[in-house]
Amino acid sequence: MTTREILLPVRGMHCASCVRTVERALKKMPGVAQVSVNFAAEKAAVAYDPERVRPAALVDAVRAAGYDAAVENVSLLLKGLVDGANARAAERAIARLEGVLSVSANLASEQVYIEYLSGVLSTSDIRRALAEVGFRVQEGAVEELEDRERSARRREIATVQRKFTFAAALSLPIFLGSFPEWFPWVPELLRDGRVLLLLATPVQFWAGAQFYRGMWAALKARSADMNTLIAVGTSAAYFYSAAVILFPGFFPESLRAVYFDTAAIIITLILLGRWMEARAKGQTSEAIRKLMGLRPKTARLIRDGREVDVPMEEVRVGDILLVRPGEKVPVDGVIMEGASTLDESMVTGESMPVDRGPGDEVIGATLNRTGAFKFSATKVGRDTVLAHIIKLVEQAQGSKAPIQRLADRVTSIFVPAVIVIALVTLGLWLLLGPQPALNFALANFVAVLIIACPCALGLATPTAIMVGTGKAAEQGVLFRSAEALELLHRVQVVVLDKTGTLTQGQPSVTDVLARDGYPAEELLRLAGSVERFSEHPLGQSIVQRAEELGLAKTEVVDFSALPGRGVRGVVEGRTVLVGNRQLLQDHAIDESSLEEPALRLSGEGKTPMYVAVAGQPVGLIAVADTLKPGSRKAVAELHRLGLEVAMITGDNRRTAEAIARQTGIDRVLAEVLPKDKAAEIRRLQSEGRRVAMVGDGINDAPALAQADVGIALGTGTDIAMEAADVTLMSGDLRGVVVAIALSKATLRNIKQNLFWAYIYNTLGIPIAAGLLYPFLGVLLNPVFAAAAMAFSSVSVVSNALRLRRFRPPELRPLPA
Repeated sequence: MTTREILLPVRGMHCASCVRTVERALKKMPGVAQVSVNFAAEKAAVAYDPERVRPAALVDAVRAAGYDAAVENVSLLLKGLVDGANARAAERAIARLEGVLSVSANLASEQVYIEYLSGVLSTSDIRRALAEVGFRVQEGAVEELEDRERSARRREIATVQRKFTFAAALSLPIFLGSFPEWFPWVPELLRDGRVLLLLATPVQFWAGAQFYRGMWAALKARSADMNTLIAVGTSAAYFYSAAVILFPGFFPESLRAVYFDTAAIIITLILLGRWMEARAKGQTSEAIRKLMGLRPKTARLIRDGREVDVPMEEVRVGDILLVRPGEKVPVDGVIMEGASTLDESMVTGESMPVDRGPGDEVIGATLNRTGAFKFSATKVGRDTVLAHIIKLVEQAQGSKAPIQRLADRVTSIFVPAVIVIALVTLGLWLLLGPQPALNFALANFVAVLIIACPCALGLATPTAIMVGTGKAAEQGVLFRSAEALELLHRVQVVVLDKTGTLTQGQPSVTDVLARDGYPAEELLRLAGSVERFSEHPLGQSIVQRAEELGLAKTEVVDFSALPGRGVRGVVEGRTVLVGNRQLLQDHAIDESSLEEPALRLSGEGKTPMYVAVAGQPVGLIAVADTLKPGSRKAVAELHRLGLEVAMITGDNRRTAEAIARQTGIDRVLAEVLPKDKAAEIRRLQSEGRRVAMVGDGINDAPALAQADVGIALGTGTDIAMEAADVTLMSGDLRGVVVAIALSKATLRNIKQNLFWAYIYNTLGIPIAAGLLYPFLGVLLNPVFAAAAMAFSSVSVVSNALRLRRFRPPELRPLPA
């Protein structure tokens, strides 16, 4: 079965029980393989078989469960829509896109009308699809996706604020009129129960309408959620009070107390909580908005020798683009002409600007600091690095962490359990409570229903995950899933691949040691001249060093490469040998005078190359794959985080241990063939250790997949990144430190959230039921219960937002 995954935006969820209802509705559909709903992100990650189910059917399932999918409608004015064939071509181009629910082209108005899922598709994708078949959307005809989403969020917040303001304006006079003994100056009119009924009714059924709608949706899905608790609790208070006012003769004098104030103020306080929660939740997705805001709106295209500003959607692979100082690079590409310094911090997390010239790659959305340059576009639209980052962040934010399963199990029985506890409370107070027993029983029944908060449980994990993954993206760290974010904090051993991860990945000359006063530059010039004809990486590093020093190239004759030994050539009439010790021995040259320095260089992890001229040993050239600048500091910081650090390499043990000594690495896994790297990771895991593997090459992919958490460097291969759970956008090992520190901070935040959510409900419900009354004579007023419930959700989201202040650990200077 071919499985496709989409992020379906879901509106109208208010607690973890709502999440369960949506998941159940989607899972029942044939062709749906997996569903994971994120309450804080308001998105459902759905894996489905496109042959058996269409996105429109998923939307219908969500709506049937009583919730709404975020569907957008847009009309685009097209240039070139002239006949029926054109119209059908435009419709086909759009209908092929994932997330399109319906499309209709109108020849008369030259417009195309599209209904689509905003979380799956953007107007940019639609415009690009149309451009590929020859249509151009008239400028200003569409609103950008991020603007639409921001507008939708603002509308939601404004609606809740409006209802809260209305409810608060009516609840105040209801409260004053309900307690004339406290407020003797209140007009007689407000003390009239019929006036209180008149004021309370719009609060109950207009401001509180969403609770009834939510309860009805839950009942249709054979479930119960927070809306059920609020609707039942406030309805009990309202309808009892209304009955007392409308049919006083049915109630004895002692039972004629009314609770309009309770119902109205509860609704008001819960609306206040939802308003504050909606504002706070809006900030949790700030990272995605920041990333989307990085994209420039237009690009400067070189067309027929002229500079033309075009919408981003019209840029194609192979187009030549111009970028001037102070402008953003529009798409990914390769520089053809010119050079500049670019600020790539918004994508890689690296604060230092980097120099780029002809042949170098540039990343879309990065900032051009100094010079102007022309480049060829290599990746556009959804294929760019930025689009890939946004997709990974959305994917991680929409996924569930293992720690959330506990909360899900609790919330699956939470609301039914609360209703049972509330009914038991009602019965016990009616049977055993003091007179008027019904009044006590009703107040405590409502308090139990209202104080219970599955909201806090439902928000505890996803809000922290959203903020944590977003913050990670700002630091150049991309988590593929919430599970990776959670697992990383448990890691005990970090295994670093040597080549390209700890080291630069390419050999370079580190030392030139000349013997008996022989000129070092002359030694390097002759060796570089001979090695020009060699294809060996060590030889090429000698050539590169000679060129860097501007040493003249000399003609070589009679060149020969000697496999396993080195190279030989004649320069200026002298035979020059460059290679290992065996090469000199094969030519009967006594190399014993170079033995001691050669052993010392080998002990430092370098490869000594012997050089002989005219039958005499003249010196050594040491070549090594040098360490990256931050490797030692990164290893030291990993130690400070309490982790064991290991290195895995195919190098011989002596060289590997020399590198380990330089960096402070604890364990060396040397002489490991590429095919055996995964087996070494398994061996560590068999010791009961949780392992993170850091690598960048194709041969690292199996080990990355085998590790508990695989971390790939963004400077490496696509295969390595596909196999990894975490991608570091730069090649700096500092990213590993940031990822682990952020994982620990996020999990600490989640545990705080869950602790307070559980403690709140564990203590709040018994107090609301009246457990303290026999001992202290204390009862919890339902109004205070509502305030506490509203505060609990807001406090959980606010605590998660503290992660936005996360600062990565500084790589401290190493001790001398």
